[in-house]
Amino acid sequence: MTEIADKPKVGLILAGGGARAAYQVGVLKAVAEMLPPESPNPFPVLCGTSAGAINATTLAIYATRFQEGVRRLNYVWRNFNVHQVFRADTLGVLANGMRWFAAMMLGGLGLRNPRSLFDRAPLRQLLQQTMPCDRIQKSIDAGALHALSITASGYGSGQSVTFFQGVSSLSAWRRSRRFGSAANITIDHLMASSAIPFVFSAVKLNREYFGDGSMRQIAPISPALHLGAERVLVVGVRNEGPSTPARADVDEYPSLAQIAGHVLNSIFLDSLEADLERLQRINKTISLISADQLREGGVTLRKVDVLTIAPSADLEKIAARHAHHLPRAIRFLLRGLGAFNRNGSNLVSYLLFEKPFCRELIDLGYRDAMLRKEEILRFLEISGT
Repeated sequence: MTEIADKPKVGLILAGGGARAAYQVGVLKAVAEMLPPESPNPFPVLCGTSAGAINATTLAIYATRFQEGVRRLNYVWRNFNVHQVFRADTLGVLANGMRWFAAMMLGGLGLRNPRSLFDRAPLRQLLQQTMPCDRIQKSIDAGALHALSITASGYGSGQSVTFFQGVSSLSAWRRSRRFGSAANITIDHLMASSAIPFVFSAVKLNREYFGDGSMRQIAPISPALHLGAERVLVVGVRNEGPSTPARADVDEYPSLAQIAGHVLNSIFLDSLEADLERLQRINKTISLISADQLREGGVTLRKVDVLTIAPSADLEKIAARHAHHLPRAIRFLLRGLGAFNRNGSNLVSYLLFEKPFCRELIDLGYRDAMLRKEEILRFLEISGT
């Protein structure tokens, strides 16, 4: 492990995005192929949120065998179907829908009030079968992992909490509305971090119920820096198109699906892009100040190299092509929300845990990363294979 220890610690940021996180797997598959056989984890600091938390934890579990961890991720995502994530059978969807209707009409059902649109019991079962979280500490003890962090949002406190497991020298931190807390990462942390509001139910951790970590996560890159990362690789899940798209005259009132997709974009995507802009501004400012002036002024900020890989294609358009693969009961429900109308497929892209969609995203991520192979290898300070 000395070769890894002599290099700058690279943090890997895997953000949320529901089914869109399949794109991350394609990028990781490409990185794994760039490395020599049997290479250990090239990312000593792993930070995941929402669906990205599940991907990051898999890498942490198999940190001593990075390519094996990526292979397992690839296998699961390439063979995904909605039934492995939430109940999508007609009876389950109908029963839950009736509970929502009854609760609204009767002013509540007491203890039987519905907690979410979908039941994620299948995902918990899948994670319990495939994610031996007790191996995370073994990866740390072996020197293949410096830290893993999982971020969730507390519904009671309104704070963004980053749970981290790593080497003993790491310390907790506290900032405005967010803090880091040492913990042994479990399946409950993954379920909490990926609990999309309204869609999936919250999970109780210690004294508080937590939901999707992308909510109120105003600084997604910060945990990696607190945990010792000296440079970060960020894998996004939104096409880097024009920052200010052209406005068009629209006469139709937005559908519920369009509004929901807009909200999910705000939760999952906007804070990461804003944090990247902030980091780039800080880097530029620091580059204009001499090292002597920084020391004299007691400035503790440091330049952080960042590499971002994001989809070269619009994932919403890809989702629209594959929406018909969703189970019939889910299609029926989403059609009522306007998800199959123009501008409604954004919501679908977060829920489309089906093989054809996931495979196309994996292939897209793989191609995008391979096109930047030399850049990625330089960033990781690894010789090409």
